[in-house]
Amino acid sequence: MSGLMSDVNLRTQLAGNNRLEILMFYLGGKQRYGINVFKVQEVIHCPPLTKLPTSNSIVRGIVNIRGKTISVIDLSMAIGSKPQGDEKDCFLVVAEYNSTTQGFLVSDMDRIVNMNWEDIKAPPKGMGEACYLTAITTVDDAFVEIIDIEKILAVLTGLNNGASPKHIGMSSDLILEGKCILVVDDSIVARKQIQCVLDQIGISSVIATNGREGLMLLQQWAENEPKKIEKSLIMVISDVEMPEMDGYTLTTEIKKDARLASIYVILHTSLSGIFNSSMVKKVGADEFISKYDPDILSAAVIAQIERFCSNNVNGSVIENKKI
Repeated sequence: MSGLMSDVNLRTQLAGNNRLEILMFYLGGKQRYGINVFKVQEVIHCPPLTKLPTSNSIVRGIVNIRGKTISVIDLSMAIGSKPQGDEKDCFLVVAEYNSTTQGFLVSDMDRIVNMNWEDIKAPPKGMGEACYLTAITTVDDAFVEIIDIEKILAVLTGLNNGASPKHIGMSSDLILEGKCILVVDDSIVARKQIQCVLDQIGISSVIATNGREGLMLLQQWAENEPKKIEKSLIMVISDVEMPEMDGYTLTTEIKKDARLASIYVILHTSLSGIFNSSMVKKVGADEFISKYDPDILSAAVIAQIERFCSNNVNGSVIENKKI
């Protein structure tokens, strides 16, 4: 347990300073790719896989890792490239996303690098929704492409974006006109999932694609239209892993600004476990929800809407928009 807590403390300090560690690897060529180390449980030489003839073509098979059966996804195929070679020559990255454990087949490993989120940038505009990158960065004067694993899993599993009708029930006398929720997330898939739930509820949303954009918007409202913060903004729903500024840093900045400190902040992330419990407490977030369960998300949103509306009768109008 002492080793686990030491690891948690180390990661807490890292994330609390807007930093992350990236695991870099190859998918059969010279291009390097990466994912956040926080999600990685272990990396091993790929053991023999059990094939599943009826599975999606990007699933190379299943394997038992430490008593748990997991599917193994060919990460190269998942992003639209050719299949990896023989599994016995590949590595298996075992990682947890959205409260489930998956295996990702990669051709070779590079190393782990410690970086600042400010050095992680969004992909170039115009790449379209088919793009499987969530961010890019530079290491050793060469681009490293950060893969949007959430999008791959959403396409693979066909996740239901909407909440069950029974979870959308809310007091009919609540007035939502002129009120909104700020959604901060760099993933196109995640934004669509959240907006689907908010549309079902009937609440407007404003979108920011990373923590820095979200903070700048809140600061602009606080400076120029403070009543929007007080009377219209019901909450902020923020991802954790985002280019330029992560959700932990965004929450810290919100809570230390007297003009913004009362804003209710939900951290909505595929990161999970004891590490996040520690970080939520440290940065002062009001709630933590693991991605992606639309029923749990809708319940949290409705609960905060009811709290907010009980204290605010009138609010100024904020139109739907994207910054």
